[in-house]
Amino acid sequence: MERKDFEKAFPALSDEMATGETKTYRIAGVRQEMNESRSPGEKETYLPDVVDYIRRCDTVSQAVEIIEYLLKRGELTKSQASSIKRQLKSEGLRSFGAKKERDYYLHHGIGE
Repeated sequence: MERKDFEKAFPALSDEMATGETKTYRIAGVRQEMNESRSPGEKETYLPDVVDYIRRCDTVSQAVEIIEYLLKRGELTKSQASSIKRQLKSEGLRSFGAKKERDYYLHHGIGE
């Protein structure tokens, strides 16, 4: 890979390499479950999951309402709903990640 291409693909890393200084980033949330991996060549599509919906909430009660709705629709199992509620209660709303504001994907893409 050419240096110019590397700088374009990895701007923060190339900046750290050029300056010799590393940066520290705070992780705002942790997902409890991993998404299934895609097979090679499979086209990337994006369907929001319960965590994506929770990250748009302003209050815990809104998050609980979403969990109950997805449970009622069969998109979550009772076990998953309980686990998510437990995390919500013990670690808080933002333990699922920073709030996703309106037009989030226009600014950040679907990679996150």
